[in-house]
Amino acid sequence: MTAVVTRPGREVGERAEAATSPGVDRETGLLGRPMPVDRLRSWVVTIVLTVIGGVVRLQNLGFPTHNGTPVFDEKYYAAQAWQMLRNGWYEDNPGYEYTVHPPLGKQLIAIGEWIFGYNGWGWRFASAVLGTLMILMIIRIARRLTRSTLLGAVAGILLISDGVLHLMSRTAMLDIFIAFFVLAAFGFLLMDRDQMRGRLAVAVREGWVNDSDYGPRLGFRWYRLLCGVSLGLACASKWAGLYWMAAFGVMMIIWDATARRAAGVKHPWVGTLRRDLLPGLWALLVVPVLVYLASWWAWFASETGVDRHLMGTALHSLWTYSGNVLNFHEELVTKPGQQHPWESKPWTWPMGLRPMLYYVDNTTTACGESSCVSATMLIGTPAMWWLALPMLAWGLWRMIGRLDWRYAAVIVAYLAGLLPWFLNLDRQMYFFYMTPVSAFLVLGLVLALGQILGKARAGLERRGTGLLLVSLYVGLVVANFVWLWPILNGDSITNARWQAELWLPSWRQ
Repeated sequence: MTAVVTRPGREVGERAEAATSPGVDRETGLLGRPMPVDRLRSWVVTIVLTVIGGVVRLQNLGFPTHNGTPVFDEKYYAAQAWQMLRNGWYEDNPGYEYTVHPPLGKQLIAIGEWIFGYNGWGWRFASAVLGTLMILMIIRIARRLTRSTLLGAVAGILLISDGVLHLMSRTAMLDIFIAFFVLAAFGFLLMDRDQMRGRLAVAVREGWVNDSDYGPRLGFRWYRLLCGVSLGLACASKWAGLYWMAAFGVMMIIWDATARRAAGVKHPWVGTLRRDLLPGLWALLVVPVLVYLASWWAWFASETGVDRHLMGTALHSLWTYSGNVLNFHEELVTKPGQQHPWESKPWTWPMGLRPMLYYVDNTTTACGESSCVSATMLIGTPAMWWLALPMLAWGLWRMIGRLDWRYAAVIVAYLAGLLPWFLNLDRQMYFFYMTPVSAFLVLGLVLALGQILGKARAGLERRGTGLLLVSLYVGLVVANFVWLWPILNGDSITNARWQAELWLPSWRQ
């Protein structure tokens, strides 16, 4: 009887000791909050919202055009993509002076033209598909960041309702492609972080984390490799992907070091340099370069590609060609008296103070009056974009004052797409350069909404109040998007409604 009584006592004591042991604390610190267990429901929510977003993106995709021809800068990329489709997936007209971007984005546009022909549906289809898939990705990314399916759904709704991503998903330009691949790279980076910490947690649990002062080797990291592939594809769409290569590389090293420190590794930073730096450079530097070079496959295989035989070897020709392209961008400056009517500078971009008019037709009468306006304007939904500066301020406070890695990830990704444009303010710049940043605005807002919502274990009244405020805000964003709908889609509206859409003097030409 005594043994029966004392054994449970010892077991309870052993459990209590284990529960407070440093190993358990380290494992908990590594893993953080677990992912929600509602995987099936979360995928149902994800798919439903993605389908809704796809319908929103694809409706009347072929409109507007200029009498069947592309609008705004579509005239460059739709034509170049058509040339690629006809000539073996590369550009071969040296007289065409604006072959100043890598080939991948134009090849994606060409796929749509191959399916639908040279028309609005054809040259915009790839943009619409990838813009729709961004909805799926941001739901999963926000769910991983916040550990909440509800907040993942909120992220999806906000992304659907963003005017910038909506219109760029319906325009044959390259910026939606870099936005897609950068967001994919960010998602893979988050998954790599969770995977690495999970492997370290196993090492802590099994007691071999400190077999070396530098911590364990963590095996092959597939998500890190996929992050590198995605960054390479971003650079193969537009060189601006380089900004995120640098930002995500630094972020990965810091995450690796802090994970090793949380696991109790004696020398976490040295361990990161010895164990993680070279594989990280391979994944986020060498792999993107190889992917970028692979995107030129058709050009390498050609005999008549633009500047293909500029120098003795193909790589030397590409290097020289790229130098010429870089020189073009460096000299693309605003000349006195020749400023583009919709040019803007980066300090106006976070709040979308200077949008862009892509298309306008003042001759339509489809609104029911004698004079109507049909226009598409690239404009960020004010209910979201006008909160960019408060979001950045709050995010920086959480990042620096509270060492919140989630805010740090989002803020770094946001600023990677904004700050480099301040380095050469004489260059011609336009608001559509913010397209890849839009998703990180959404994620920053969702993190803040998560704090307004409150923790799941908060009291019923606190949680209910938070849910009410979040619901009201999401409703406001959707209503704002609905209001902007006519000038995001080129619907025919009265002149009075057109004037009512232009809220700020800077929104007018």
